[in-house]
Formats: sequence, C-alpha cells, structure tokens
Amino acid sequence: MTDTGNIVPEYLRHIRNAVDDVREDMREVKTRLGILENRYAGLSGRLDRLDSRVERIETRLNLAEA
Repeated sequence: MTDTGNIVPEYLRHIRNAVDDVREDMREVKTRLGILENRYAGLSGRLDRLDSRVERIETRLNLAEA
C-alpha cells in the first residue's frame, strides 16, 4: 500500500512548478505582445501619413476623382 500522505505534497509541488512555468511564459508573451502593439501603432501612423501624402499628390496632378 502506498503512502498517500507523501504523494499529495509531491503532486502539489509538481503542479506549483508547472503553474510557475506557465506564469513565466505568460509574462514573456505579454511583453512581446506589447512590443508588437507599439510597432503596429507606429506603422499604422506612418501608413496614414503616407496615404494623405498620396492623396495630396493625386490632387495636384489632377489624378483624384472628386
């Protein structure tokens, strides 16, 4: 017969270690996602400015429809 008194704490330690690993991974994922969001925001702003510049060029060259 096995001693369940020793097995339970062992399983709990294993679960705690697994949760700690997941927590660490989630921190990394959140950090990387934040970096991606910042880069996307910067790129989006640049594309908006580029779009307005192209519209101005089209208007000056009479290429834009009214």
